[in-house]
Amino acid sequence: MPTSSRRDQIVATAATLFAERGYHGVSVADLGAACGVSGPALYRHFASKDAVLAEMLVGISERLLREGRRRVADAGDGRQALAALVSWHVEFALEHRALIVVQERDWPSLPDDVRARVRTLQLRYIDVWVDSLRRVRPELDRPTARACCQAAFGLLNSTPHSARLSEHRMRELLGRMALASLLA
Repeated sequence: MPTSSRRDQIVATAATLFAERGYHGVSVADLGAACGVSGPALYRHFASKDAVLAEMLVGISERLLREGRRRVADAGDGRQALAALVSWHVEFALEHRALIVVQERDWPSLPDDVRARVRTLQLRYIDVWVDSLRRVRPELDRPTARACCQAAFGLLNSTPHSARLSEHRMRELLGRMALASLLA
């Protein structure tokens, strides 16, 4: 059975390569070479390049949802939950810029069943945000709260293109702007 750490290394390397060149611009041989193995050796860990992309985007969607739920559960009130979600997503966006690029650009390359799975996970993650926002701003109906949250995601997920400051300053700026937009 392939080790999880090797699979994780392959997924991380693929994220970087896919972000740089696009999913279709990276061959199995390219991916293998970047991981220090032959292209065919990757098939011991993944059935196909599609499977690497699928694990990458399903895995990060599961992680966002799991961590978002945990942070809300650990928060004392709605405002703290919202701040915790913003903090978590800022952390994610700054640390995983390549995944944001891959998600944005290579989404159509996912098989339909995987795309449906990722979309379901993403909708659940958005619902965690919507529920937290509505605890702080009960005057918002669900569609309006959803639009607010998705606009905040647009800001936070702009990091591959907008992160021009030091990571510390960018973290503070994004957190402050996202929270202010949600509470406006």
